[in-house]
Amino acid sequence: MGREVNRVRSKEYKINRCVIYIFLVGLTVLTIYPIIYIFFGSFKENRELVLGGWNILPQKFVISNYTDAWEMANFAGYTFNSVILSIGTMIVALFVTSMAGYCYARGEFPCKELFYNLMIAFMFINVGSISLRPLFELAVKVHLNQSRVTMILISAAGSQATFIFLVRGYMNTTPKELDEAAKIDGCGFFHIYWKIILPILKPVLSAVALLSFRGGWNEYIMPMIFTMSNPSLRPLTVGVVSLRNMGDRAAAWNIMFAGSVISIVPIIILYMFTSKYFMEGMTVGAVKG
Repeated sequence: MGREVNRVRSKEYKINRCVIYIFLVGLTVLTIYPIIYIFFGSFKENRELVLGGWNILPQKFVISNYTDAWEMANFAGYTFNSVILSIGTMIVALFVTSMAGYCYARGEFPCKELFYNLMIAFMFINVGSISLRPLFELAVKVHLNQSRVTMILISAAGSQATFIFLVRGYMNTTPKELDEAAKIDGCGFFHIYWKIILPILKPVLSAVALLSFRGGWNEYIMPMIFTMSNPSLRPLTVGVVSLRNMGDRAAAWNIMFAGSVISIVPIIILYMFTSKYFMEGMTVGAVKG
């Protein structure tokens, strides 16, 4: 009887494992396929892309798509703009979220939980592009509609609630005895933040840095609107999409695909070097809120 039960349990376990593997493989294919399609499409002739078909490999590898994309889209200038936007977004996000997360975790002030819960509630509200018009009109009134600073602040504000949630959760896993010991040594509230808390927050801040950098790098609609009157400030995402109109008569999908591949390389390299801290920060920071 016992052997029969074990045999049934073993069979159920194998079936469950098989279903999980099939699900994960399917999810992986759905995630990676668009990237693979764009990568091989960047080596195709435009005519082959327009005709479509199931053959993902190009009939003939056209390396000149990359040189054409680099020259047509002013990649050097657009890449510089994207780097400034991404790094600026990352710096603002790191400063604001680390300070806010520390204050919500260790500070005591009236209506703290109310403010925190209201902020967390906005994690589930996404007004998207609807907010761009009032933001643009506000920028025009204060004469900042053609400034990188405005784009950086708007981009950094997009995920602040999520980042503060992660930082506060990570702070709640650290012992408060560290703060108390620092207070005995004469450290004030902000001195403790600078000398004690920031080094402890390294894993979760690495996750915040990567996510905010990626957000600034991939931003499209907002920079497109704010740079319509000043194309020299366009980031790489806006420049890549403009490549579609570089062809003769037909849309130059092959050139745009090549530009897209070039634009995603930096963020992949960044993730390769920071993935360890990213995974640690995401898992530990989300344990407690």
